[in-house]
Amino acid sequence: MNIKPLADRVVVKMVESEETTKSGIVLPGTAKEKPQYAEIVAVGPGGVVDGKEIKMEVSVGDKVIISKYSGTEVKLDGEEYTILRQSDILAKID
Repeated sequence: MNIKPLADRVVVKMVESEETTKSGIVLPGTAKEKPQYAEIVAVGPGGVVDGKEIKMEVSVGDKVIISKYSGTEVKLDGEEYTILRQSDILAKID
């Protein structure tokens, strides 16, 4: 099954965060923060949203940093994805 986002929305898959700190302390699952790093798996067409022309500036495969608690989490075919607006993407990672 494919996800096709509408308007200025993108579908991302979260990248798992490190389970140990730099000093070597192992973090249990409850102590880890929600990851902010993601990979884009689908991009909407853009277009006119709320009367403004939106040009999509990201593409499939881009690695990005997103707002911490943005978007809607969905589960599809056993995989977890987040659907969010392009404006919730803070930066691209090269």
